[in-house]
Amino acid sequence: MALAALLLTPLAALGRTFDAAPVLLHLFGGLLNLGSSTDLRLPDAGPTRLLGLTSFVLLLATFFGALRRERWFWITGLLATLASLAAVLLLGRALGDEVARVAADTTLRRPVRIRLRSFYEGGGMNLGLFLSLLGGLVAAGAGLSARQVWWDRFNRLRGLLVPAAAIALAIAVGAVVVLLVQPPINQTGAALGTWGAWLSRTDLVYFVYSTLFAPVTSLNPFLDSLKLATPLIFTGLSVAFAFRTGLFNIGAPGQLTMGAIAAMLVGVYAPASLGWLLLPLSVIAAGAGGALWGAIPGLLKARFGSSEVINTIMLNYIAAGIFVFLIGSNEFPFLGKTYNLPFKAEGYEAQSAELHEAARLPTMLDLLNVGKDGATVMSLGWLFALGAYLVARLLLRRTPRGGLLALAAAALVGFLTWRIGVPINIAGSQLNASFLLALVCVALFGTLMWRTATGYALRAVGLSPRAAEYGGISVARGTILAMTIAGMFAGLAATHYVQGGALDDYRLKQNIPVNVGFDGIAVALMGQSTPAGVVASSLLFGTIDTGGIDADLRLDAINKDIVTVLKALIVLFIAAGGFLSRRLTDPPPPQLTGPGGAAPNATSSLPQVPQADLTQTGGNQGLNGLHTDQTSAGQKGSN
Repeated sequence: MALAALLLTPLAALGRTFDAAPVLLHLFGGLLNLGSSTDLRLPDAGPTRLLGLTSFVLLLATFFGALRRERWFWITGLLATLASLAAVLLLGRALGDEVARVAADTTLRRPVRIRLRSFYEGGGMNLGLFLSLLGGLVAAGAGLSARQVWWDRFNRLRGLLVPAAAIALAIAVGAVVVLLVQPPINQTGAALGTWGAWLSRTDLVYFVYSTLFAPVTSLNPFLDSLKLATPLIFTGLSVAFAFRTGLFNIGAPGQLTMGAIAAMLVGVYAPASLGWLLLPLSVIAAGAGGALWGAIPGLLKARFGSSEVINTIMLNYIAAGIFVFLIGSNEFPFLGKTYNLPFKAEGYEAQSAELHEAARLPTMLDLLNVGKDGATVMSLGWLFALGAYLVARLLLRRTPRGGLLALAAAALVGFLTWRIGVPINIAGSQLNASFLLALVCVALFGTLMWRTATGYALRAVGLSPRAAEYGGISVARGTILAMTIAGMFAGLAATHYVQGGALDDYRLKQNIPVNVGFDGIAVALMGQSTPAGVVASSLLFGTIDTGGIDADLRLDAINKDIVTVLKALIVLFIAAGGFLSRRLTDPPPPQLTGPGGAAPNATSSLPQVPQADLTQTGGNQGLNGLHTDQTSAGQKGSN
């Protein structure tokens, strides 16, 4: 695919207008300018094309080396990746020089300067360089897998096969949708011909996806992605926790709603004299509200055997009704009388009063800012602490309580280096401390589920309720506990909106996006119901949600609904197992397979009787005794 991409798709774009019209560079052809301006100064493309040709030759050698099963082809694959990476870096440097030149040119008017800067900043690698980077890396991994140590390392990542295949298939189908909906960009008005039309269409596909994933390359959009990912982490953990225990929690929207109501009641109506205690109390209230709404279907299933799917769906509607009842109006009629409600704030908008100052979560910029006199300097102490934890965990992996010692070392390093930071120029971000709460919930999920006896019992209930009950585990108690904890995770998502001010106000508002509870199902499926997987899939969804806004602005026929299409396709393909064979995603252990994957000989594990015993007078008795031992052993195995 990388070789085909270098031959049939643009190698790079030397610039791009705001309307997505590029100047395309092909490996063996000339430049294709699809913009209306023809007098632009373009960066030197010679080094980029030379390195692209080098990558092509190396990939060709890798291809033939792989066909012949040579042991060296991982080297050429890695060199191809490095050559493509060098081409990307050199092109980026050349475009950066042009941006600096435009910024320093005082003869240009401000609109012209902005337009030129946007043009050069829009350039970069295209499908040719991107797929050569990826293809060389995959080829290097394939070559290294011939060595047992690397095979063992890659085999631990087998759980990523289904999500990776689902994402790749979703991107492929989404590319077809883009080509059908959006016409190629051509501002010149001239006929492009077959080859030019093909290059412009392949560039269009790359532009859409590079725009969707662009937030990871810039700090401001990346913080916006984290803001959108934060509630998805909570709701994804909620659904994943229930999945792990054999339950299906579709009630995250209702649990989030009840958590938001509880957080508002404490944050608004608790005495202001509590001071700093208001913040932890309101956070606890949010978790308790969601936990209560999750415990109800858990109790109904444990006591009456009713389906948690139906119960959680119905409870979503009840929670929505309570929400509208509280802040929809200041009064309500009941049995011929009218009663006043104090929860709705003055005005026509359905919203509560603002929370006390002490009940509000700070933004991440406020937490990490160590600058003085109004300067914004982001602390690097958390980064040093993370590095210290990873190093200490590696060194102390065989030491008892090594994890606690690593945490202590990380805390010490973070404390000592907290004042070290880098100045940044960033607009106000709404990413708040609920992101840290989400990470705490991730750690709680992993610790509780895989490091405690309670988690072992919950997983046993999820794998086989009857076997768990036979082993002395209370299935009913496990069901109630699992749904309660799942509801708590979803309820804590409300802290992002009510106490974190993600909706521009520190209050309960009618437009709180409770549908992120349903998005949590997709997050949990894609994350394979693991804490790390939930975080990764939440970041992915948050990134493409942010990038979809930019794609909507820059293209006519493509809008942010393409993100919804991609999410739906990812869930669909994950549900289909990525169309991968079960032997690939979940192969039997080597102990159960013989040479070539065949079943081992059933008699190979039987004890061998010395030939001398069979030739003696009591040989028949020896055979009978052997038969008796084998039969009793088989009976024990069956039991």
